[in-house]
Amino acid sequence: MNNYLLVIIILVYFGVLFLIALWSDKNVNSKWVNNPYVYSLSLGVYCSAWTYYGSVGIAATSGISFLTTYLGPVIAAPLWVYVLRKILRIVKYQKISSIADFIALRYGNHRFIGALVTVICLLGIIPYISLQLKAISETFQIITNETNVKRIFLFEDTTFYIAVLIALFATFFGTQTTDTTDKRRGIVFIVAIESLVKLLIFIIIGVYVTFFIYDGTTDLFQQANTSFDVYKLSTISSLTEGVNMFYMIAISFIAIFLLPRQFQMSVVSNDREYHLKTAIWLFPLYLLLFNLFVIYIAWAGNLNFDSSAVNPDYYTLLLPLKYDSFWLALLVFIGGLSAVISMVVVSTVALSNMVSNSLIIPYGFLDTFNKNNPEENTKYIKNIRRFSIFTLIILAYIFYFNFSIEITLFSIGYISFVIIAQLAPSFFIGMFWTKGNSFGAILGISSGFLVVVYTLIVPFICDAIFNNYHFTENGPFGIALLKPYNLFGLNFLTPTTNAFFWSMTVNVVMYLVGSMYVKGTYRERNYAELFVSNSNDFALFSETAYVWKGEAYIADIRNVLEKFLGIEKTNRAINLFFAKNKIPKNTVKADAKFINFSEKLLTGIIGSTSSKILISNVIKEQPVSLTEILKILEESKETLSNNKFLKEKSDQLIRLTQELKSVNEELVLKDQQKDDFLDTVAHELKTPITAIKSSAEVLMFDDEMPADLKQKFLNNIVDDTNRLTKLINNILDLEKLANGREQLDISNNNIQETVLKAIHFVEQSAADKQIVIKNNVKSLFFRYDDDRILQVFSNLLTNAIKFVERQTGLIELNLKEDTNFVYISVEDNGKGIPEEDFEYIFDKFYQSKNQTTKKPVGSGFGLSICKHIVESHKGIIWVEQKSKGVRFFVKLPK
Repeated sequence: MNNYLLVIIILVYFGVLFLIALWSDKNVNSKWVNNPYVYSLSLGVYCSAWTYYGSVGIAATSGISFLTTYLGPVIAAPLWVYVLRKILRIVKYQKISSIADFIALRYGNHRFIGALVTVICLLGIIPYISLQLKAISETFQIITNETNVKRIFLFEDTTFYIAVLIALFATFFGTQTTDTTDKRRGIVFIVAIESLVKLLIFIIIGVYVTFFIYDGTTDLFQQANTSFDVYKLSTISSLTEGVNMFYMIAISFIAIFLLPRQFQMSVVSNDREYHLKTAIWLFPLYLLLFNLFVIYIAWAGNLNFDSSAVNPDYYTLLLPLKYDSFWLALLVFIGGLSAVISMVVVSTVALSNMVSNSLIIPYGFLDTFNKNNPEENTKYIKNIRRFSIFTLIILAYIFYFNFSIEITLFSIGYISFVIIAQLAPSFFIGMFWTKGNSFGAILGISSGFLVVVYTLIVPFICDAIFNNYHFTENGPFGIALLKPYNLFGLNFLTPTTNAFFWSMTVNVVMYLVGSMYVKGTYRERNYAELFVSNSNDFALFSETAYVWKGEAYIADIRNVLEKFLGIEKTNRAINLFFAKNKIPKNTVKADAKFINFSEKLLTGIIGSTSSKILISNVIKEQPVSLTEILKILEESKETLSNNKFLKEKSDQLIRLTQELKSVNEELVLKDQQKDDFLDTVAHELKTPITAIKSSAEVLMFDDEMPADLKQKFLNNIVDDTNRLTKLINNILDLEKLANGREQLDISNNNIQETVLKAIHFVEQSAADKQIVIKNNVKSLFFRYDDDRILQVFSNLLTNAIKFVERQTGLIELNLKEDTNFVYISVEDNGKGIPEEDFEYIFDKFYQSKNQTTKKPVGSGFGLSICKHIVESHKGIIWVEQKSKGVRFFVKLPK
């Protein structure tokens, strides 16, 4: 492909990214920009050019060990529920913007620790950025067919201009504000988009290789198996290999927490804690999808190319080119470019914040800032960060241009990971052990790094760059026990795992020994308690547990704040603080809370160490004894405990209030139902009594009435008397059942006969409405009160008849059983029960308004009596709504 055409495509791609980032920055509240899926995908910045290209190279030469890069993050993801959430809360309330600030703050805003962490990150990440530039350079040459071109002058190198473009992009979106805690939604969104792009492209090339170049996985496996040892590349062949893989997984586990770009994306750029719930499953899924086709592409590459003649890292690019799929190769190049851009942009933004806040500002510009106005300080800070971004990328380019030509992506990547791992003991142990202090942290990080230098960096430089193997093979002065790759005779580890094992061992031991040998300052102890605390209300604990003693004036601190925030923002922040803490506005002296608050305000702009220094310059601080610290901390914990107790009591009162309200509403409803019931009962009693009285009066005063008419009136009197008796009996039955005074006549009965009697009881009513009753109840004997259970099914059938339509009505009875219970159901195809009445149907005052008659029939006792009878048999009755009609269930013990 023509060089200029590819450059145009690259420029267009950058332009599209720029427009998308610009749009997302202006729509930060859009659901497309700010959601858990964007956050989870932004974590895909972990998959750089190393993983995009290098994983295939590792799989082609070393087999499944490529998975170690991904297994560490997958194992770490479930721990985010606790560990990362704790980190997020600390970062949020302390206004932290980088891992250097985080570790420095843990050890009392220690300036040297912040600088040391920054230097370690620079030494680890600059070669890693050069790795990305190397990938761009080599893939550019492959796709333009210029692989044999000799190295050229700096300003004729396309990679240099791509590096400058990335620097401009990072500078524009990474330095728009001086507040480094700003979420930078434009960068987050664009990283998420690029994560999706590189994943989709990698899957496309995987499908192409597996199913178009070859006829599926089986065909590819069979051809690979005849050409080389597939099983060797697909299994863990020995315990030694397993141990090495374990240490590699441990390295990647640490990296997912401590790489500056991961800390920037997962912690600093997180503005919703609940986004973690999605990231916990989506990020591991992302990594899984990224690895679906790695091994197949590697096998295909080994079948088509001689790995000694071409770089296996670039099989994804070489395979489509060999099979004349040029546009697919171009797509792969774009995917690799996406991986590079996202990694370099996020890394340089994170590192530039660290360089400015932990190196340049605290060691050189604080006096200048004290003399300037807010506008000048803002300009200075932005320029420092812009300069840092360009310097970082230029240094990475120089490293690539001079040293990394013959070095593989894999080797550079893991060197960076091992260097960054030296922060792990001070980071993780410091979060869970209060006795860890700055002396131990400095001792651990420094000694661990020196071990990495000796066991990995120096031999790596000798071997890969100067092609001199004497130091590696013989050790210094010919001492075999000091051979860097086999230190003290440990010869079964790879160079990377060997360096990791020894450096971490020395690091942890020195950290623990240093922390126990030297006592930390009161400030370190103060922040140790804050970091280790498991308080759910971290903000309250951090405010109440901050220990400070001395004399300070609000006016002096206000002047410092105005240098960076301006007068308006400073006044607004201080007024809010006074209002929140109920402090009079004319207060003169500052307390510990105000000093802590002021330091946090500045931390987001100039870092925790610089903010501590500036505030310390205007206050008179006195030493605080360990006893005073512990006393204040205990008081804080007691306050939190009291607050928790009060909150629990408050919540309990709220629950009781809601329950009382609910009960009151239910009583009002019950009262209303009772009134309706009494009206119905009065009507029902009055109707037969009136009829009896009328019939009796006719018989009394009409002596000449024909015999047949007289008999009719007498029959009416009997019927109305029976109706009245039944109503009174129902009231008495319900009262006895409700109070437990009913004695059941339990005997062995056949449920089929009981149901048949109930059907016989209602068959005339069913015949009048032309309703079909289908009985599927089989013969089954068990113990129950036959009369009472007959009453249950008579009531259920009577109710069903009320609900179904004339002629089309269908009522069906079914039975099933298990070891201990019998289940009889009565279902109909009627109008059903209104949803709002569903929970009241077994109440004694309930009458359905959904009957097929114009006026509700009955007194509202039937279902309530059924419920009491069934429960007196130790059974259960319930109802379920059908698509048409309802289904009542009666569950009785055998």
